[in-house]
Amino acid sequence: MTDTTTNTANTLIVLDMAGTTVADGGLVERAFERAAERLGVEPGSADHAAKLQYVRDTMGESKISVFRHLFGTEELARRANSAFEQAYGELVDGGLIAPIPGAREAVEKLRAEGRTVVLTTGFARVTQDAILDALGWQGLADLTLCPADAGGRGRPYPDMVLAAFLRTGAAADVREVVVAGDTAYDMLSGRRAGAGIVAGVLTGAHGRETLDEHGATHVRASIADLPALLAGEPGA
Repeated sequence: MTDTTTNTANTLIVLDMAGTTVADGGLVERAFERAAERLGVEPGSADHAAKLQYVRDTMGESKISVFRHLFGTEELARRANSAFEQAYGELVDGGLIAPIPGAREAVEKLRAEGRTVVLTTGFARVTQDAILDALGWQGLADLTLCPADAGGRGRPYPDMVLAAFLRTGAAADVREVVVAGDTAYDMLSGRRAGAGIVAGVLTGAHGRETLDEHGATHVRASIADLPALLAGEPGA
């Protein structure tokens, strides 16, 4: 890991949602299991176990891309994605998500400092909005993006980070962009976009070693630590 010196010109902050700013209590896996069963994948079977492991291994990737890999055809992938989004929405409506402690305060502090904050997700827009609504977070960030807002490609492609850069006009150089997330794909996305800081957090899917291996410039316990990191506070 290269713990580079932070830059006061870090004007654009691109944050992942599930696992980074939002604690979803394993809802991705639960929603996938519901969706897979609807497509005829037998719970407890070897096929089910293999597919669930792939979902775990690709946390952070656009969900439609995951389903294309798992089910082989576009028709089945779209059916699986629709079933997943419905199941996830039902679970969200059941009150099973919460903010990562300090996440809302971190976003508010970053914006109060004059930085632009964008929330991104691998989910579809309907699911992203359901999460934002459930948390009362509509309007919390300057912009929210899902893969469809960036041409359809989610992580590990750099498209959502670059879409944030282009749409907000908040940074003069991609090196002024900060990307933060909890998965290997978040790190790869930030690196491929040329972000100056790619910060991993330990509140989600992947641990320090995996985040480091995939390009994290910094790893911190939580997104709550990000404002202090960017302010260059000692020990941050």
